[in-house]
Amino acid sequence: MTRLRRRRAADSDRGAITLFAVLMVLVLLLAAGLVIDGGTKLAAARQATGLAEEAARAGAEQINIQHAYTVGGPYIPSPAAAAAAASGYLTAAGHPGTVTVTGTAITVSVTITEQTAILSLIGIGSVTGHGSATAYLSQGITSGSAP
Repeated sequence: MTRLRRRRAADSDRGAITLFAVLMVLVLLLAAGLVIDGGTKLAAARQATGLAEEAARAGAEQINIQHAYTVGGPYIPSPAAAAAAASGYLTAAGHPGTVTVTGTAITVSVTITEQTAILSLIGIGSVTGHGSATAYLSQGITSGSAP
């Protein structure tokens, strides 16, 4: 092989490593974004579920006092007070949500939105986590006799 042919063969490969390196960096950034921002989404969902549980418990504590004293049980939540207590808990935590009171059940749903760290580079600016929980009001002792 002559010197000219070797030079032309070497020139045809010029820049191949650069393109490969650029593609690998992009792939690694995307993988890091999925791991880091995927963890952010999981943390938001866990936080939303915990917040919904606490708000539902706060609502379940609001019993209808008048009904409890006049009828003597079973204890039932005061729908307006339960909804207000659960909504107040969410407001104090700084996250919006929905509260539903049905019978002795208080259901709370919460959505938390977090900003992404790496995926924002490709146009995904935020991730959301959803959580819901239901608390039931129940009496500790429903039957039996005292010794």
